[in-house]
Amino acid sequence: MTAPPSDIEIARRARLQPIEAIAAKLDIPAAALYRYGPYKAKIALPFTAEPAARPQGKLVLVTAMTPTPAGEGKTTTTVGLGDGLNHIGKRAAICLREPSLGPVFGVKGGAAGGGYAQVVPMEDINLHFTGDLHAIAAANNLLAALLDNHIYWGNGLEVDPRRIVWRRCLDMNDRALRQIVIGLGGVANGHPREDGFDIAVASEVMAVFCLARDLADLKSRLGRMVVAYTRARKPVTAHDLNAEGALATLLKDALQPNLVQTLAGSPAFVHGGPFANIAHGCNSVLATRTALKLADYVVTEAGFGADLGAEKFFDIKCRKAGLTPACAVLVATVRALKMHGGVAREALAKPNPSAIEAGLANLSRHLRNLARFGVPAVVAINRFLGDSAEELAAIKRCVAVEGAEAVTCSHWADGADGAAELAARVVALADSGASFRPLYPDELGLVAKIRTIATEIYGAADIALGEGVAQQLASFEAAGHGRLPICMAKTQYSFSADPTLKGAPSGHVLPVRAVRLSAGAEFVVALCGEIMTMPGLPKAPAAETIDVDASGEIRGLF
Repeated sequence: MTAPPSDIEIARRARLQPIEAIAAKLDIPAAALYRYGPYKAKIALPFTAEPAARPQGKLVLVTAMTPTPAGEGKTTTTVGLGDGLNHIGKRAAICLREPSLGPVFGVKGGAAGGGYAQVVPMEDINLHFTGDLHAIAAANNLLAALLDNHIYWGNGLEVDPRRIVWRRCLDMNDRALRQIVIGLGGVANGHPREDGFDIAVASEVMAVFCLARDLADLKSRLGRMVVAYTRARKPVTAHDLNAEGALATLLKDALQPNLVQTLAGSPAFVHGGPFANIAHGCNSVLATRTALKLADYVVTEAGFGADLGAEKFFDIKCRKAGLTPACAVLVATVRALKMHGGVAREALAKPNPSAIEAGLANLSRHLRNLARFGVPAVVAINRFLGDSAEELAAIKRCVAVEGAEAVTCSHWADGADGAAELAARVVALADSGASFRPLYPDELGLVAKIRTIATEIYGAADIALGEGVAQQLASFEAAGHGRLPICMAKTQYSFSADPTLKGAPSGHVLPVRAVRLSAGAEFVVALCGEIMTMPGLPKAPAAETIDVDASGEIRGLF
């Protein structure tokens, strides 16, 4: 039996259309394109600001059950659904997040979809693409350099070096950089102090980039970012360092949304925002708003499970950008349900309906959580070779009990045809009307917001605040930040802060060890359990098998 082609083999066989032809499908004129070769382009900011010539499209969120190392195919389903909508005669666009180099060279691999539901050129998208993440890291690190330089030249703002909260960043997994000491080597090298690196996607600059409405809003948000506190515990911002102009200059080209295509020729905006476990995990507001004024249906994704990505999409992105989602798609797989039902990864190939039944508690909780936001949902069963009819039927019975419908999809193998049924169901749901509402009001206190997410979304009995966390949150409120939403940072593998607790654990206590103010992005980050904002590489990283041959062809990228 011949092995099916790999994702990269499928992508290389594709006959791509010129980017001008893809843009024309959404009535984007060639004059509004800044081309990065024949198949990639950025959309000029003046065009994104033009008033819509048609009614705003309907926004569809693709999210998923709690992920497992087996993978659920959320991005693949997002691409497949967009292709499916165009296949059944709808005018659809796709909005995805840009891949980070950390997972590409770590363990997860790329984020361009898979099989016959991919965005292309896949290799470019998964590597440097148009340089957006590099620009974000450069802006973040310029601000760090300006802060240390200010201290070196007299510290006129009276920054307390013990209360510097701005960290450097790198778009790579590197655990050795989590906690470091800088300024060693004598007076000429500055003042020695503790510092650390986050992965670039966890930088507040990334969040500001993704939530900004235009260049002026970007610049304003950058200026509000808090980098340190004085000895009198007054905040020091990027504006105080006269930094926002230089940061915006580094980001002005990156802010323009990226346009590419799927294997089926659907327009796809790929711009900003991965990592919903430690960041807000959504693509840029600018890309989403641009797509909504050009297409009748816009399919977007939010990272990891619905407890993380979807909650942040609703409570942060939609709240701040004034977006109203029309419906949601919850991706599930037979193998993920088996893992949540207690099956070891090496035994997933064996049919096990009883494990499916046990794992369905996870799927059910996500469905109920989506209902809390007033957004109708359909379950997309991302079918894999070997899934039994009995297992698929068990999923559909469970979903029906929750008052929803499950649709089996085969877009990985069949492209748009494999998602046509899902597309038809999404159109019906999106056109039926939603009653979207955030989980909590702005007026609720910060501690209460964290507790609400923990108890109502995660099934926790309560939260446990680490030393100084309550006082820190109180200080944020005293400074006028009490109305901000919460960006939870926790493991993606469980409803709890313990990645080993599968299924739908209840009654646990969620430990909140630290909080960070993101005044420019306008949210407060709550770090839970052992989650790290700088990941590490696994024992056998993907980087060990990635290579390029003498002709320039890349090997091992997936």
